[in-house]
Amino acid sequence: MLGIDPGLTRCGYAVLRASGHETRPMALGVIRTPTAEPLPHRLAELQRELQALLREFRPHGVAVEQVFFQTNVRTAMSVGQASGLALAEAAAFGCDVVQFTPNQVKDAVAGWGGADKTQVQKMVQARLGLSTPPKPADAADAAALALTYLAAAPMRRRLAEITR
Repeated sequence: MLGIDPGLTRCGYAVLRASGHETRPMALGVIRTPTAEPLPHRLAELQRELQALLREFRPHGVAVEQVFFQTNVRTAMSVGQASGLALAEAAAFGCDVVQFTPNQVKDAVAGWGGADKTQVQKMVQARLGLSTPPKPADAADAAALALTYLAAAPMRRRLAEITR
C-alpha cells in the first residue's frame, strides 16, 4: 500500500505492508523538488521518483489526498499538478487508486475529522508501532492516507461485489 500526500515542493509518501492484523511501515519520506527549477523539470523529477517507488515496492493500492480546498491559488495549482501526476502514474502502473479528503483521513486515523497534525502524527505512530511520531508531517500524512485505504478496503471490496 502506498500513501501519497501530494505537493510539488514536498510530496510525502509512505509504503505500508499489511498482513493479517499487522501493518508495518516499509518506507516513509518526502520527495523534494528544487524551487529554483522550472515547473516542467520539477514535475519530471517528481514523476521519476514516483515511478521508482512504484517499481521498487509494487503496491496493490495507492491512496492520494484529494485536493479539497486551498486558500492560496498558487499552492492549490502545484498541489493539483502533483496530485494529477501521482494519480496518473499509479493508474498506469495498474494500482487500485483512491482519493480521500483530509477530513476523511483524520476521521479514519484519529477518530475525528477535525484532528490536528500532531494528533494524526501520534495516531500514525501508535498504529504503526513507531518509537517516535513520523516526521515531517508530509510523511505522516502519507502514512495516514495509506492507513485510511487499508481501513476502507473491506467496505470497498464489499461494495464492488454488490454492484457486479
